[in-house]
Amino acid sequence: MPPETRYAKSGDVNIAYQVVGEGPVDLVYVPGWVSHVELAWELPDLVLGFERLASFSRLVLFDKRGTGMSDPVPASELPTLEQRMDDVRAVMDAVGSARAAIFGASEGGNMSMLFAATYPKRTTALCTFGSTAKRIRNDEYPWAPTWEERLEAFAHVERQWTRGLEWDDIAPSLDPAGLAELSRYYRRCASPGAALALMKMNTHVDVRDVLPSIQVPTVVMHRTEDRDAHVEEGRYIAAHIPDARFIEFPGADHSWWTQDRDAILDEVEELVTGIRPAPEPNRVLATVLFTDLVRSTERMSDLGDHDWAELLRRHHTAVRRELERFRGREIDNAGDGFFVIFDGPARAILCAVAIRAVVRELGLELRAGLHTGECELFGDKVAGIAVHIGARVASLAGPDELLVSSTVRDLVSGSGIAFEDRGESDLKGIGTRRLFAVA
Repeated sequence: MPPETRYAKSGDVNIAYQVVGEGPVDLVYVPGWVSHVELAWELPDLVLGFERLASFSRLVLFDKRGTGMSDPVPASELPTLEQRMDDVRAVMDAVGSARAAIFGASEGGNMSMLFAATYPKRTTALCTFGSTAKRIRNDEYPWAPTWEERLEAFAHVERQWTRGLEWDDIAPSLDPAGLAELSRYYRRCASPGAALALMKMNTHVDVRDVLPSIQVPTVVMHRTEDRDAHVEEGRYIAAHIPDARFIEFPGADHSWWTQDRDAILDEVEELVTGIRPAPEPNRVLATVLFTDLVRSTERMSDLGDHDWAELLRRHHTAVRRELERFRGREIDNAGDGFFVIFDGPARAILCAVAIRAVVRELGLELRAGLHTGECELFGDKVAGIAVHIGARVASLAGPDELLVSSTVRDLVSGSGIAFEDRGESDLKGIGTRRLFAVA
């Protein structure tokens, strides 16, 4: 569920904010052009980014004045950088944050740079992504748009805001559905007038002279092929902030959360906490167990739907009781069969034997197959060739038989578990393997 939206008073303007997580450090996220603290939770990729940030910090989200849930401002009165800095201070005061790291994205980056230079005692670190120091080109800063190009952008926004903007330049890695979702989000973040006013305000921003005054630890991040902000702009910013690190990511997305999100947030976490996160392991050695009831269709026909459903419920309960006893992790169950992984082959075999015994007590027969190998982890899912081998082994087991691969037999040597050699068998699509039955 999205966190509760609250309000901080910045002068006469109410600034909407949310707090997520309970980490040991405070992190204020300064969004780009427009935002909406509540609708942002409808974007799955952005939500994953927020959850990651909140895993190591107390994350503070807010909407700049004139956008999202914050008070609107007259389109004729462009908010200044100073006013927007006051908004950040007001939110930090409201949440009781004396010092915080600042993560500014896109347009939010230049305001974050100014805040870090102005309030070093309230800023522990500065991260920027896809940000610019200036928005109109000149001889010293030749990567920004020309004034004529900026005027064309104003007209484009004003003309198309209500009809749906094209966001290929913001996130070209997204498919059409993802781009449509992003377009809907941005169009609901601000009215056409407010969006245009903020765009005009940002056009006149120039923080180049501020950069040498930033003394807090800083990481400047940019994508190589960013179509909205040239990568040289990121390099310029990093070169002019004392001791700043510049990190370049491949890709063309201007939005940080749609491409290489975890790699970007690794850098944020390291700067904010001083600790670089260890990569999550996505491969593990495991023993897979597949079970299947023998002649289940015939039993269902004999018993009828109601009685069969009750028997199946008792079967599932009994199996799960044994899985808990032997530390098996249920991955899936389809109909009357189970797919389970274990961190030890002997424990997996003993569990299969126990399951066979309780299934017999229910008047049912079981077949099962086991194999040990490297598995790939995808969240709650498990995949890899070891899974396919385990399934093939199970398909060759006879009624009341527990078949294992030679790998399993070899790994439990000395355990006292006895086996009967079943010889070589062809596993479809995999090759020939020697199989053994648990005696």
